[in-house]
Amino acid sequence: MQHARPQGAAPRGVPRPARSRHGRVTAVSMMKDEGPYLLEWVAHHLAVGFTDLLVYTNDCTDGTDEMLIRLEALGLAHHRRNVIPKGIKPQPSAIRHAQEEPLVAESDWVLVLDADEFVCIRYADGTLDPMLDAVVAAGAGGIVMTWRIFGSAGRHEWSRDFVTEQYLRAAPMDWNKGWGVKTLFRHDPERWKLGIHRPKMRNKVLDTDYPASVHWLNGSGLPMEEYFKFRGWRSIQRTVGYDWVQVNHYAVKSIDAYAIRKLRGNVNAKKDKYNADYWALQDRNETQDMTMLRYGAARRAIFEGLLRDPVLGELHRGAVGRIEARLAELRRSAGYAALVAELSQASRLPIAEAVATPPKARDPERIAALMSRVRERGAARPPAPRGPEGPPSYRCASPQEGMDARLAGTGHPTPPLTWHHNHGVALPADPARFTPPALAQIAQGKFERNIARNFPKLVPAGGTYLELAPASGLVASLLALGRPGPDAADEADAAVAAGPAHIGLCGIEPGMRDYLEMLWSKNALPSPRWPVIHEMPPGGQGPVDALRAALGACPAPSLLVLGAPALCPDALGQVLGDAAPAAVALAGPLWEGCASRQARFEQVFAATGLRRRLPIDPALAAVYDRGIRGGQKT
Repeated sequence: MQHARPQGAAPRGVPRPARSRHGRVTAVSMMKDEGPYLLEWVAHHLAVGFTDLLVYTNDCTDGTDEMLIRLEALGLAHHRRNVIPKGIKPQPSAIRHAQEEPLVAESDWVLVLDADEFVCIRYADGTLDPMLDAVVAAGAGGIVMTWRIFGSAGRHEWSRDFVTEQYLRAAPMDWNKGWGVKTLFRHDPERWKLGIHRPKMRNKVLDTDYPASVHWLNGSGLPMEEYFKFRGWRSIQRTVGYDWVQVNHYAVKSIDAYAIRKLRGNVNAKKDKYNADYWALQDRNETQDMTMLRYGAARRAIFEGLLRDPVLGELHRGAVGRIEARLAELRRSAGYAALVAELSQASRLPIAEAVATPPKARDPERIAALMSRVRERGAARPPAPRGPEGPPSYRCASPQEGMDARLAGTGHPTPPLTWHHNHGVALPADPARFTPPALAQIAQGKFERNIARNFPKLVPAGGTYLELAPASGLVASLLALGRPGPDAADEADAAVAAGPAHIGLCGIEPGMRDYLEMLWSKNALPSPRWPVIHEMPPGGQGPVDALRAALGACPAPSLLVLGAPALCPDALGQVLGDAAPAAVALAGPLWEGCASRQARFEQVFAATGLRRRLPIDPALAAVYDRGIRGGQKT
């Protein structure tokens, strides 16, 4: 029998929960004292397109439960009491209750969410139905959404403004400590048990053909690996994806909001969860992500409609008033100033030094046995290929306005940077520019060691160096400083020390000029020795025009480094002509994503005599020369 939806009179202007062509799409949550934030959470997820919102509450003192009871009477949500058995924590208790809930059993799709988690869809118009259309079309029964950790945005004071509009600064997409997940999946209560991060298959189906039929996608619409059916609560490098969807995780908010939560306790009943270490981990503000603003008008309209209900309006204002009164009392306490100072200091922790508590160990032998049985049945797919280009690079801009923008010009203080010497050049551990593996190399002083050792040797004394779309500025800085890199020993190293005649950079991305000037100033490079930044010609656009103009000023460079990912091999061939370099390198983002174009690039190079590939680390670059240097065949 279909579980009846409450049919109260919703406030004027507030739409009924969506009707989905995919059936009943339910978000299950558990809350305690979330009154000031509840209506925004409800309004947002109604705007996203959930047909049902089911919330369990326990021990509320601010009216959260009363607000949900009213929302249920209006037909806008469902409320249940989280009766917690002795020895069980609140969150797993709520999940146990939800497992037996008829509404959940009758749901076609289910997602378990916390009160500080908001679904944010980039796919299509940002609502669930188009994304689920694509999931189903791919033959999948679920999509695994990775967290995006949002920090305090430097805010101290409490504010009544929307969480989703106050906090627009986040950890970089490739910060793996923030890769927890939530899974929206096609539910069958006979086969699945709910879980915090992903559902778990019931024991009775593990030794059947069913596990082999389960296919999920990641947040970029690519196939998840088979292991995730049985274990895991987070993405890994091979499975992370943000192109379609993410879960915005607002774990800390402002210092004032965090102080209130520290006193209130948490739904997991974890002892002293809200300490400075947790703040330092979660207060990540290295990049800006404004994707959530796409829901602004719809979310605001629903929220204001909810406030027009006299009961909800009074309950919401009461919850806000209570938290503001509690905050005023807290500010007069002896410990408040100390807490503010402690959290402010914790905010200065560089992202490379943030430490996450490791998860509880799983039973690897049991998981391996389960996967082995699936493979033995002959139905399990091999690990899905990621395509010839490898995993997507999140250093590239998203089509969504403001996605992953650098912090320059945002009006907020940039998080402090630590600097580390790498091959004679100080580099910043900047997570907005470098990936986590690169940050680790920078901290160890080993960033792109093979490039630092070999690229400068390809530029003789009096030679020229030109780089299209530089990513780090390392080689240009080495050359400008007259430093040959690690292990200097031979005549080529001495030539580097003598200095090139010209060091040029072109195709500079927005924000890169400021970064380079910061880099050169930090390394005390005299202004007359700064590399030349070749400007884009009037009317020019794209890497080809940038390179053509630079080659006009610096023809036939000793080494040409190509890093622009959009560079087309055929267009490059037309530009090179008589300006062909003595050596050319595919590096940076271009090399990371040019597997399908490499053969064509090599044909273009060969046409200008660049036929020999040098023994440079293939993980970093591919370098080609003419096989003759200084008049001698090498």
